[in-house]
Amino acid sequence: MELTPETTKNNIQLIANRLGFSDCRIARVKRATHADRYLDWVEQGCAGEMSWLERNKDKRVHPGEVLEGAQSIITLALNYFPGSQAADSDYKIARYAWNDDYHDIIEGKLKDFDLALSDMGGKQRYYVDTGPILERDFANDAGLGWNGKSTVQIHKGFGTWFFICELISTLKIEADQPSADHCGKCTRCIDHCPTQAITGPREMDARRCISYLTIEHAGSIPFELRPMMGDRIYGCDVCLEVCPWNRFAKLSRETKLHARSEIFDHKLRDFLNMDIESFRKTFAKSPIKRIKHNRFIRNVCVAIGNTGTTEDIQLLEPFATGDDPLIAEHAQWAIDEIQRRS
Repeated sequence: MELTPETTKNNIQLIANRLGFSDCRIARVKRATHADRYLDWVEQGCAGEMSWLERNKDKRVHPGEVLEGAQSIITLALNYFPGSQAADSDYKIARYAWNDDYHDIIEGKLKDFDLALSDMGGKQRYYVDTGPILERDFANDAGLGWNGKSTVQIHKGFGTWFFICELISTLKIEADQPSADHCGKCTRCIDHCPTQAITGPREMDARRCISYLTIEHAGSIPFELRPMMGDRIYGCDVCLEVCPWNRFAKLSRETKLHARSEIFDHKLRDFLNMDIESFRKTFAKSPIKRIKHNRFIRNVCVAIGNTGTTEDIQLLEPFATGDDPLIAEHAQWAIDEIQRRS
């Protein structure tokens, strides 16, 4: 007996629940709602060094270009909220990086999902923010929350603390209705952004964003933005933390996303004694490992420059005269900042 689009959808939502996803919604394959806005954003250079966002533009704006015969997009949410950071920690890391790399966790689930859909007669392509698809547009279309003024997706059930992923499928599945925009007049995310990277409602200049600067940006961090980074050494959660919808946040069921003790078993200055090998060991399986040792130390130097004391100067001096020009520049800046405050 041939499955109807409604029955197919029910089966798919059961599979999503069994695999541990927090929500599952369906969108139709079409040209992305904000395709032109994305193309303008890229043209203006707002993607910074994230050159992959400039590739495969045709596929990004229409999933039908990704998979021939595609009819449906299964959009999935995985709640990753790990709770609050210990109050005595003297550095901040974005919550999504407190444990294993979410790409590895979710890709395993999507592989199993793909096998189940193949048994139902479908062909799929699946992505965890790694493929050519404007995923938030289709999450909006499917009713998987709405795009907040920070450009972060917001869900009525668990706020901002979730990952989005999707399977583009040839299966014909009953589509969901879009969610309404529930941001209202609130502008907390815009008002609290440390670097004013959110230039307007749903407008982001990635080149000013602390997450971009500490993770994606490979070179020197602009002088004028360094003081605004505070004690953040990997990513930034400010626009998420201030969102009032997070009053509904619940701890993630996925224990591999809860805080790992090694991530916070340090003082900020301890990282200056961390060589490449210990860096790799400490952050094994963590997304932090992807930025490599020298960019991590660059970030640590900026944080110490913003929060450190004269006791940190002797730890910074070897880096300021070291062989790595990227680290040396930021270490010297940190020394100058500490001396200026003193």
